Amino acid sequence: MRIRVVNPNTTRAMTDTIEQCARAVVGAGTVLDAVTSATGPVSIESHYDEAMSVPGLLAAIRQGEADGVDGYVIACFGDPGLDAARELATGPVIGIAEAAMRTASHLGRGFSVVTTLQRTTGRAVDLAEHYGLQRFCYGVHACELPVLALDTDPDARKVVTEACRAAVLADGSDAVVLGCAGMADLCAHIRAEIGVPVIDGVAAATLTVQSLLTLGLRKSGSGEFATPPAKLYTGLLESFGSE
Repeated sequence: MRIRVVNPNTTRAMTDTIEQCARAVVGAGTVLDAVTSATGPVSIESHYDEAMSVPGLLAAIRQGEADGVDGYVIACFGDPGLDAARELATGPVIGIAEAAMRTASHLGRGFSVVTTLQRTTGRAVDLAEHYGLQRFCYGVHACELPVLALDTDPDARKVVTEACRAAVLADGSDAVVLGCAGMADLCAHIRAEIGVPVIDGVAAATLTVQSLLTLGLRKSGSGEFATPPAKLYTGLLESFGSE
């Protein structure tokens, strides 16, 4: 089977980190690669950023279909463009927020989410509700590090670790969900430091896709997530249309 991890931002260094974490969990016989969106923001930290990341994400999914990819991971915690990507793909498409939250719900009564900036916490709350997991989500906390600082700030690991420790104490939660794909490589360290399960959505989503494909499952070809009807697009989106 072939799995493609799509980084919806345009920062290649983050894609490299994401790819390493995804490769670490796939089984023998699974071919995995990661791609960086060709268009969009360098990081995704607002509703505007999410919206502007979607065309590049969908272009990557469409290219994956041409390349024979079997399933996809959307490696951004906002799960941008997830429904549209599922329309385009024939195989499963899993967002890291949904995968991480569902995984955490199996490990205890409740989890905390630790994300980057305070302005992104509302999106995590909305996603927990959208996925029917709000009763498991005990709290959403920000460590106030911009996404790109996760790779450049020498204190990033310490800052995120302490934010996770504080979240568990504040919420009385049983697990922590890391609320950014850029935190994926911190997972094992934080788990060892704070002594509770810490879930990286990149790994969780990759294994979810692999499991669905192993079971021989693909998306339904009818209904809401059927291939979208062909039509013309104009302006900047002209290349996304078809007759």
